[in-house]
Amino acid sequence: MPRNTPNPRVCRDCDGFPVVVITTGTRNADGTRTTLTVDCPACHGTGTTTPAPALARIGR
Repeated sequence: MPRNTPNPRVCRDCDGFPVVVITTGTRNADGTRTTLTVDCPACHGTGTTTPAPALARIGR
């Protein structure tokens, strides 16, 4: 069944995967790995972007 709502624009920088977890290689005292959570700088962790405004020709 088709949906009636349009699909949001997926961020072209992260392809819709806006948050990643990176291991640093070091371990905590309990043996777990130390991780960093990083958001996509283009969409700020949302995974979507707003459409670019249409260009208007002005002048000649």
